Amino acid sequence: MYEDIKRNKIKTGFIISVYVIIITLIIYYICYALDFGVFSIVFALIVSIASAWGSYYYSDRIVLSINKARPATEEENKQLLNIFDALMISSGLEYKPKLYIMESDQPNAFATGRDPKHSVICVTTALLEKLDYYEIESVIAHEMGHIKNYDIRLSAVLTVMVGLVIILSDYFSRAFLWSRFDDDNRGSNGIMVLVSILLLALAGFFGQLMKLAVSRKREFMADASSVEFTRNPDALISALTKLDSDQSTLSQANNSTENMYIVTPFKGKQKKSTNWFSTHPSIEDRIEAIRKLK
Repeated sequence: MYEDIKRNKIKTGFIISVYVIIITLIIYYICYALDFGVFSIVFALIVSIASAWGSYYYSDRIVLSINKARPATEEENKQLLNIFDALMISSGLEYKPKLYIMESDQPNAFATGRDPKHSVICVTTALLEKLDYYEIESVIAHEMGHIKNYDIRLSAVLTVMVGLVIILSDYFSRAFLWSRFDDDNRGSNGIMVLVSILLLALAGFFGQLMKLAVSRKREFMADASSVEFTRNPDALISALTKLDSDQSTLSQANNSTENMYIVTPFKGKQKKSTNWFSTHPSIEDRIEAIRKLK
């Protein structure tokens, strides 16, 4: 486990470095197209470093804001808080995560934050309504596993960064629709357009690959952690089966946040274990792995 935690930290540093380079190039080409002159690269560096810093230190707040989550309270969520307190002992976590609730008809959950000291666990209202006590316990334990393994740092940083790439892609297309090119530079600007569009396409593609690469293995690890904390593999199997079969929608979810949830919020997407572009392993593969832990 300690080797996996170390690898997660190294991956985070590597991904942030790659992100800074990619965003710098994207911003530079946008500034170049808009005739910002020699200050384009300076501006691009400032934007990329500032966005990387913000993604790292404020990723939890950004993610909670996207999902419109609210803090859990003793008055409304007493059972959940009791489960949470009991798991703090068995999980061995040094710092207590903050607990949040989001309104949704789909039972689901995620964990986020840059480290265990600044971690958050969020569950949907439907999860509390549709799952029983031990199933909820297994889901919370799964998310605690993500926190203990430092998966949350990778997940949160990638979610914010991929989201920014999507925003920049949209702005990029609009910038070129608004920009005007003079006749003397039309040829060179045409080349710049092609290069920049290719760069954005590659940035989005590699962003997805990085996101997928860190999602699958960590789900198996978090499932194993859940079984370790609760000693109840059957409850986790039952919970995953219910979450997978529920066909309700999660309106807050989007492509950049999909990897964070315990199961994909987009139903029907993880039915094949051979689907390489899935953010999660298939439920069948996860259940098979849990049964091997018995």
